[in-house]
Amino acid sequence: MTLAPRVLLVHRRTEYDELLARHGSHGQAEFYLATRGRDIAEIHHRHARQQAALRQVVAGIPLTWRQAHVERGDLPQFLFAPEDIVVAVGQDGLIANLAKYLTGQPVLGINPDPDRNPGILVPLAPDTFADALHDTVRGSQPFEHRTMVTATTDDGQQLFALNEIYLGHRSHQTARYTVTTPDMGRERQASSGLIIGTGTGATGWCRSIWQEHHSGLPLPRPTDRTLIWFTREAWPSPTTGITLTEGLLSQPLTVTVESDQLVAFGDGLESDHLTLNWGQDVTIGIADTTLRLATATR
Repeated sequence: MTLAPRVLLVHRRTEYDELLARHGSHGQAEFYLATRGRDIAEIHHRHARQQAALRQVVAGIPLTWRQAHVERGDLPQFLFAPEDIVVAVGQDGLIANLAKYLTGQPVLGINPDPDRNPGILVPLAPDTFADALHDTVRGSQPFEHRTMVTATTDDGQQLFALNEIYLGHRSHQTARYTVTTPDMGRERQASSGLIIGTGTGATGWCRSIWQEHHSGLPLPRPTDRTLIWFTREAWPSPTTGITLTEGLLSQPLTVTVESDQLVAFGDGLESDHLTLNWGQDVTIGIADTTLRLATATR
């Protein structure tokens, strides 16, 4: 007997949910905000739009199909199956939080509030979800495969990210390391860290550094099997250089750690990081897996 498809509905707590958890009731939360010159109505309105989108998505899942709900904070403990269909309802950042835990499952991103969310990674409207879900099962829903980046240490630790990986000091103080590029360029550096990003990340942190560098490098597109990397604020000294500070990667970059307690984390999630010690090698390159993301083009 063939099992019915399983739909995993991923979401995060709204600001309103967090206010209620902190203050205990709507009235207490309203009073707290009012004393600071803010109105709870706007926050409650955004919450209502999120809840309405969730209800519409749930209604679009056939009753005979299996389904599960996963809050963003529970993602590290959740076991995804290869045949799952993942539905993320929320902001674009929710997709980045989710992508690192997947291994090629189809992802449908639903935008509950297009007036506030750009919808770059959540391009589908709630009222188009049911059609997109059935098209996914039939194989007619269009998807794009977005490149991801991975960091692997010499003792086997590994980290994935959709946008970018940061390697440096936890507090963004001076980090010391030696960087070796795929063409065997090699330089000892002291800087506030390295950023290695994908085409998806090229619209965020990487783009900001790209502009600060006045870089002539072309930013990769989300599906390009190319990464872009930058050194942040490299410091010249008798023992450290500033010549290898940016580049495009189709092959891995290697960083040899020369400070204690450096970290590597992805997509801004500092709590989920690799701890790197003196002498360790970290290889950063294109991940084998991609994010299989539904597009709105039909």
